Amino acid sequence: MRIIIDFDGTLTAEEKQARALAERSLGTLANEIIHVPREELVQAYDATQARLLEAPHQYWWEVNGLVASYCDEGAFILNTTTLQVMLRENETYSQAVEAAFPDAEYDPVVDCTNYLFHRHTAELAPIFRPAARQVLKVLTEQRNREPVILTNSLGDKVRRHLNTLDLEEEVDILGDTRQYEMDRDWDRRFSHPEQGDIQVWQLSETRQVDLRRPAYYHALVDALKRDPEIAVVADTFSLPGALPLMMGLSFILVRTRYTPDWCSRVVEVHPDGVVLEELGHLPRKLDAISRRTRGCGRAAR
Repeated sequence: MRIIIDFDGTLTAEEKQARALAERSLGTLANEIIHVPREELVQAYDATQARLLEAPHQYWWEVNGLVASYCDEGAFILNTTTLQVMLRENETYSQAVEAAFPDAEYDPVVDCTNYLFHRHTAELAPIFRPAARQVLKVLTEQRNREPVILTNSLGDKVRRHLNTLDLEEEVDILGDTRQYEMDRDWDRRFSHPEQGDIQVWQLSETRQVDLRRPAYYHALVDALKRDPEIAVVADTFSLPGALPLMMGLSFILVRTRYTPDWCSRVVEVHPDGVVLEELGHLPRKLDAISRRTRGCGRAAR
């Protein structure tokens, strides 16, 4: 079994780093991109975030006009969404961002927030969850398990952070997976027992998850070529979790203090979903999953 474990928020306590990430990002915006007083941006950021949290189902991380993740799914996701909404809503800010990112891969605001995230998370020393080292140690020592670290970042940053754990065996990294990369023209559909062949998974009247994430899909398909039994472990749902579930893979949601109840409910009721109350319980939960799926090869639908 390959255990694909998300890095930020799953192995690390990103809730303890989110404010530091925001402060560094606002400093860069103030001094290098928008050229306005930092205090002005701090006030705009805090006001925007308070508004988002009053109605989180109405605000999301948007890429190519599609919803990549709702704002309340993670501490870093909330930071990214807050920055995006703040930059898009203020004409002065958005014009400055467009000037700074004239050849955007997605759009100037998305490219700007991606730049801020990758630059400043590389600068921050990781704060690992207490069980992170022990869990990775146990998994690397098991002959029938292969842990792999999942990240949207490049592997070098994550490798440098993992090295601080002083593990005896090196853990592979599945980097630059771009779980947020949305493509409305992608024609791949997924089978849902009640909703039929879908590209958008309707969760409730107010929330849905768009499955049009070809870069992440192909990363998972490539992983399946190496091992037909895969479990994905993460602290958020829309970015890393929804697609594996629709591909027939096991998904384990590690519940944190910021995990919304709606995410836990969706995962709990899915036959391939598991909600884990503590990262340290992961090896034991994987034993149960292996017993359940032993002898039944898993393949993407």
